[in-house]
Amino acid sequence: MNPHRFSPGHRTGAIAIALILVFAIVTVFLTRPQTASLNLSPVAGLMALKALAQDATPYDVAMTNGKPTLIEFYADWCATCQALAPNLQSLHDEFGAQINFVMLNVDDPQWSRQIQQFHAAGVPQLTLLQADQAIVDTFVGKVPKSILMQHLQMLIS
Repeated sequence: MNPHRFSPGHRTGAIAIALILVFAIVTVFLTRPQTASLNLSPVAGLMALKALAQDATPYDVAMTNGKPTLIEFYADWCATCQALAPNLQSLHDEFGAQINFVMLNVDDPQWSRQIQQFHAAGVPQLTLLQADQAIVDTFVGKVPKSILMQHLQMLIS
């Protein structure tokens, strides 16, 4: 066996390659999409979105009952809205007694005034309102459940 085969320079290179591989694997693992949203079929996603809309607080009630409000501007055809529905349902289950969860379908003309009022330019748009209806925050697109949970906790504190 050749004693110079694994010289210090070769060992350093091997360590560098091993570290790069470990970093690449960790990066892929940490940046992959959540599997729950990937496993949601279009039909299941639409059903979850419809169920969430059915359980939602009516807009007029939310604007007069003195509780903070989360308004979701959504569309049935929106895949991101469908993927977000299970997380919103979970948050509704946890915070529903303290916060109004309102669902406004942007394809329904009855909500055109609210779409303009809250500047809903994309779906999903989540708008958080204090009990006095002042806008606290607005999110457009996919929002991690943990971020929403933090903002809802701040809304009720």
